[in-house]
Amino acid sequence: MYNIQTLNKIAACGTDLLDKSKYAFADDMANPDAILVRSAAMHDMELGDNLLAIARAGAGVNNIPIDKCSEKGIVVFNTPGANANAVKELVICGLLLSSRKIPASMDWIKTLKGKGDEVGKLVEKGKSQFVGPEIMGKTLGVIGLGAIGVLVANAAAALGMDVIGFDPYLNVEHALKLSGKVKYVKDIKEIYEKSDYITLHVPATSDTKGMIDADAIGFMKKSVRLLNFSRDALVDEAAVINALDNGGMACYVTDFATDTLIGHEGVIALPHLGASTPESEDNCAVMACNEIRDYIERGDIKNSVNLPNMEMAITGSAKICVIHKNVEGVINNITAPISTAGMNIENMQSKSKKDYAYTCLDVKGDPAGIEDKLKAVENVVGVRVIK
Repeated sequence: MYNIQTLNKIAACGTDLLDKSKYAFADDMANPDAILVRSAAMHDMELGDNLLAIARAGAGVNNIPIDKCSEKGIVVFNTPGANANAVKELVICGLLLSSRKIPASMDWIKTLKGKGDEVGKLVEKGKSQFVGPEIMGKTLGVIGLGAIGVLVANAAAALGMDVIGFDPYLNVEHALKLSGKVKYVKDIKEIYEKSDYITLHVPATSDTKGMIDADAIGFMKKSVRLLNFSRDALVDEAAVINALDNGGMACYVTDFATDTLIGHEGVIALPHLGASTPESEDNCAVMACNEIRDYIERGDIKNSVNLPNMEMAITGSAKICVIHKNVEGVINNITAPISTAGMNIENMQSKSKKDYAYTCLDVKGDPAGIEDKLKAVENVVGVRVIK
């Protein structure tokens, strides 16, 4: 029986995929074999020796101690693309909200309550203060062309916008999904200078933290409308406030409200609604639970943030899965005790991802005792034997 701890509510359409005769679920569980999480903070959690995997039902993993997990041989999964459509729809909504001054007009219309027959005349007299441009024919700059960025770019192009995109790490899969109407640029400065609207779709890393600062804003049009439905850390909040106060930016739409931003003129702050749809939550739950099951039962990895993708069938007596540091000589030190134990390696795959690697060996023979021997090998951080 595998024990799965759920730190947040995970949709039943996901957990129902896991055979209840093999898996037990609980919010509070000692020494779980796996953890399913959405937004719960895990940095101060004790990670037990039994813990094999953590699956984040969502794309961002800032709430998970990735380095600590890697050191302990714990695979961390996320669910890229599962909530992409939900975020895309909210970004398109944000474009319209920022242009047509819709939130301000809705607040104003409430002040007319009780005016009776005067409402119609007051509306006609006051509506001019909420005039805003159409998005058709305007230029949208998309920074980050991953699962969400591609959907946003394509949708905006379909609405008649001129779309330019920037992503130095654009992969083939996402490039093939990008509309031919979207122009790819190699210099982010071109996004800043040409865009009427800019939307951010990159992860929060040491390289991207505070990327939208005073210098970046200085290259932008003074009429620019900036949208951030990605991560709060990408934007220097003080620089944005200063630009709004001094005519250097028309509007800032963000899904990450703070006390400073709330109520500030020119800011439209939403309560982190990007993935808050039942469809998105279901998609994330299904993907996360499939990732947990595939790793626990077969040792297969897909969508891990700290280890490479790996899929290998068992054709022999057992599949030996080894997580180790990506350094020279480890493979020889892994295969040696397997051969000494009299097992034959029928098939082997080994891939790396930054500082760590994953090696799977399909063996024929008796694997008894091999797990402890491999755990003693230098630079090995995790070993499993699957029969």
